[in-house]
Amino acid sequence: MASRPLGVVIVDDEELARELVREFLVSHGDVAVLATCADGFEAVKAVAEKKPDVLFLDVQMPGLDGFEVLELVERDAEGRPAVVFVTAYDQYALRAFDANAVDYLLKPFDRTRFDMALERARSRIGAARPAAPAAPLREGPLRRVVVKSGTTVTVLPVETIDFVKAGDDYVLLHAGGKDHLKQQTLASLEDALPKERFVRIHRSYLLNLDRLKKVEPGETGAPTAVLADGTRLPVSRAGAQRLNEILGR
Repeated sequence: MASRPLGVVIVDDEELARELVREFLVSHGDVAVLATCADGFEAVKAVAEKKPDVLFLDVQMPGLDGFEVLELVERDAEGRPAVVFVTAYDQYALRAFDANAVDYLLKPFDRTRFDMALERARSRIGAARPAAPAAPLREGPLRRVVVKSGTTVTVLPVETIDFVKAGDDYVLLHAGGKDHLKQQTLASLEDALPKERFVRIHRSYLLNLDRLKKVEPGETGAPTAVLADGTRLPVSRAGAQRLNEILGR
């Protein structure tokens, strides 16, 4: 019985770049191009629906960049696709390999270099993969948070987030009057968000200081943070101390 073709999804906002990757794949008879995508949103949807073995992924794209796409790609027990980053910028190489990428193709590349990347992807697929890639290195605090619900992706600029609440294995981000759920710990998100804007006021809450109207005693006498829209959040003793230090009280 013949083995099934190697499923590939190509993601690049430049049509010529997508066509070049497709052209280089033609000579490989055991490869099937499942989808070509012009942006990160299309990529997330295509990976969820097509379940490719290999993802050729551009880094700089409108909407979602390549690292945000990789963050949102969720797969079943078979694991995530083998990822080959494709970009014209070499400064992202460290982040790419830290994110467990198979290879990093720097434009312009020739057929020989491309075939090498494809072979590395084959080797990764044939070998046991780690359960999940390491968290990508960040270049400074987050400027936006991406949230996926099914095939819908929402991008939240950090300044639009009112507060973050911890759940069991997720966080709830309240922004623009809506709640968004994301699989991430509160501690890791706290570490990633701008320290000058977000402060841990309670073991279960991160607050955007721009939304804070006042701090007043609650019904039990414990401090309560009152937001500009009237939302009331609990403040722990340690959280009150942090607020006092930041607000200069």
